[in-house]
Amino acid sequence: MSKVMAIAESINIMGKRSGGAMKERNPGPIQEMAKEEAAAGASYLDLNIGPARKDGTELMPWVVQTVEAVTDVPLCLDTTNTDAMAAGFKVLKNREAALMNSISAQPERMQKLIPVAAEAGCKVIALLWGPDGMPRDSNERAAMAVDLMMALAEAGIPNEKMFFDPIGTPITLGADQINSGLEFMSMLQDIAPGAGSTVGLSNVSNGVAEHLRKYLDRTYLIMLMKYGITTAIVNSYDAELMAICKGERQDLVDLVHGMMDGNDPDPAKLSGTALEHYKTYKVLSGQNVFSESWLEL
Repeated sequence: MSKVMAIAESINIMGKRSGGAMKERNPGPIQEMAKEEAAAGASYLDLNIGPARKDGTELMPWVVQTVEAVTDVPLCLDTTNTDAMAAGFKVLKNREAALMNSISAQPERMQKLIPVAAEAGCKVIALLWGPDGMPRDSNERAAMAVDLMMALAEAGIPNEKMFFDPIGTPITLGADQINSGLEFMSMLQDIAPGAGSTVGLSNVSNGVAEHLRKYLDRTYLIMLMKYGITTAIVNSYDAELMAICKGERQDLVDLVHGMMDGNDPDPAKLSGTALEHYKTYKVLSGQNVFSESWLEL
């Protein structure tokens, strides 16, 4: 039975409840959400303050201490501001259990953040995003992964503390990049034996009508599980998605993995959730063209 450690994504500067609370330095809503995400079964809580150019070095430590006051669930610090990231790690109580989100394959980010991660002894999300942006295919992802792995290893960070993120891309842009990411996942243990992996799950449904996004996220997670994904950044308020993370939907996992192996069931014999996953897999794998009416077709 495969399980995936959930990194809960909802404490976010862009979120309705958490965003305003961060701006006003109001701990209440953020602490409530931290408790809710922990109760849902999250393995990590992602604290995303965005670029926070003005006040990041003050905001990140504040959010860290606000959340640590109410839960012992390990934290995942998420910001593009390298100074804010360093400031957050300075105040973290449980640094070794924490995740840094993220170090990309961009020289300036590697130079600034690898020493911070090495000193903290934390785990690192190694984001496969390079100086020219998005990798074009699985080979470019592999080359970036090697660069990141070497740089992290040089600083004394072992493979076991690296979580490679192949980058999930919106299905609205087509299935090619989704397939390249999965192909990279199948290569990861050869590139970095013992390393973990992660993905921002909701990227795949970005730009799709809100009420439909959960179906894409859930099936995409199952597809990644075929290649042993260890963690995923998820909406922990989606109880069905959390059930998949906890290994409670093995029948659906078996269905999708069977299709990935070329064993298509007869859709006439499927109903309910199984049929949703069947139809969603067909668009995510590129076998059917994506449109927002994919579940009705």
